[in-house]
Amino acid sequence: MNQEICDHIKSLTEVNVGENYVCEECVKINGNWVHLRTCQECGATLCCDDSPSTHMTKHFHKTGHPVVASAEPGERWLWCYKDEAFAEY
Repeated sequence: MNQEICDHIKSLTEVNVGENYVCEECVKINGNWVHLRTCQECGATLCCDDSPSTHMTKHFHKTGHPVVASAEPGERWLWCYKDEAFAEY
């Protein structure tokens, strides 16, 4: 894991976390999720890689939106898929 904060994370001026505690894509297919992440570019809230459908990683590969924030209560961290960089805020 890269310990250096990448330019994608540095460029954020605020962190957005989804208001509805659901994976938008899992709801459509009656799926289940483990943890949620919110895309910092478009605001989509989707499930993590521990979830069966891994919707947030699929979202990154489809859109190229690199940075997500944990949407879990009490967690305050960011992940950049492109640079594999982690940062707490």
